[in-house]
Amino acid sequence: MRAQDSRTGTGQVVVIGGGIAGLAAAHRLLDRGARVTVLEASDRVGGKLLPGEIAGARVDLGAESMLARRPEAVALAREVGLADRLQPPATATASLWTRGALRPMPKGHVMGVPGTAAALSGVLSDEGLARIERDAELPRTEVGDDVAVGEYVAARLGREVVDRLVEPLLGGVYAGDAYRISMRLAVPQLFAALRTHVSLTEAVREIQAKAAAAQQTGPVFMGIEGGVGQLPLAVARSVRERGGEILTGATVTELRRAGDGGWRVVAGGRVLHADGVVVAVPAGPAAALLRAEAPAAATELAGVEYASMALVTLAYRRADITLPEGSGFLVPPVDGHTIKASTFASRKWGWIAEENPDLLVLRTSVGRYGETEVLGRDDADLVDVSRHDLREATGLAAEPVATRVTRWDDGLPQYPVGHHTRVARVREHVAELPGLAVCGAAYDGVGIPACVASAYAAVDQLGGDRAGLEALRVNPVQSLHGGAGE
Repeated sequence: MRAQDSRTGTGQVVVIGGGIAGLAAAHRLLDRGARVTVLEASDRVGGKLLPGEIAGARVDLGAESMLARRPEAVALAREVGLADRLQPPATATASLWTRGALRPMPKGHVMGVPGTAAALSGVLSDEGLARIERDAELPRTEVGDDVAVGEYVAARLGREVVDRLVEPLLGGVYAGDAYRISMRLAVPQLFAALRTHVSLTEAVREIQAKAAAAQQTGPVFMGIEGGVGQLPLAVARSVRERGGEILTGATVTELRRAGDGGWRVVAGGRVLHADGVVVAVPAGPAAALLRAEAPAAATELAGVEYASMALVTLAYRRADITLPEGSGFLVPPVDGHTIKASTFASRKWGWIAEENPDLLVLRTSVGRYGETEVLGRDDADLVDVSRHDLREATGLAAEPVATRVTRWDDGLPQYPVGHHTRVARVREHVAELPGLAVCGAAYDGVGIPACVASAYAAVDQLGGDRAGLEALRVNPVQSLHGGAGE
């Protein structure tokens, strides 16, 4: 079978999409001895990982950290020569801007769900804390095959827990609505624990006890000197050095089965013949590509919704401002502010402060699922509302020396209840076509390790090995919030 050629080293594989998932797939394919061509429609590789600069300072204009408790992303960074540039956050102490003040981020919770009422003291009202105590008295609330995180937590502990803590944490990961987001995929360890516990807080305490017994050491998150936007550049460089071809500005307009059992890929004026194809683009473009040969998969992918957001990066003269301690803060939407988070980037990442001792770089994030009005504003307005909220939260009134607005239209796929079954159906349809696989943020998690794991599973599938896909189904890669402003 031609699908096996990519595993044995005699096959030509085309990877459609040059984001981190596509690049990771290409890197793994070269390890397996395949000949690889990556086709990227835009003028650069990296997708949502974007290095940039402001006032001469190197910064990330997209995602800024990666989960280090999963091995995939950090291991890939080491493989492509970035081992000596890996850096954990200089501080992981974040705050919540809620009920009119910056309050320390609570500890003793699982994605905002507390093990005890005391864990949220200072964040919730007395009434909200008392509501948490009722959890032990309630009968079991079944999770079924899946359930919305916010809906379940609100029923057990009250809406205040969701609105003040779960929502800003989940919103920071998915730019979504906690009352729609799948617990099975977003907080898989909690979903599993609730199958054997009546009480939600008891389930959280069990998770915490297991984590303590495991004695995990080392940082939860990791960055890269110069920004995590350096990762896709390093992977691309490694791919090219080992003989892989990467073409930018190469929009794929046709993907069809060839008469010899392989694939015909048309990109611009170029026609490529491949033994295998990895489709590593967002759900909408993937649906368009698969419509001719896998119409059922295309229909499923066309139903995946996305959230848009914008990142506002601001640079100040360090001498002009004083900031609260910590790496930044999250903002519950219930408080009615425009920004959803802010990162004090020069505090969070030591390399920014070392390279730019006279500057202090901050960034804010704006926009969630369904919020179209705020993202319709022009860049100047987004800077203004960010400065207004920063002033209210921290007292920061100084004039920035530079600002940048980076828009991520349809940047984050949404994981509503039942998303896992949609993904399973897509893969069932794709599996009927030898030599075809899909991967990326729409399937197995929105974080960098999830995208890398998804890519590796797709490569394994091309070689006839579905163990990686099964592992992702059984043990989803949780995408955690990186502290503030992620």
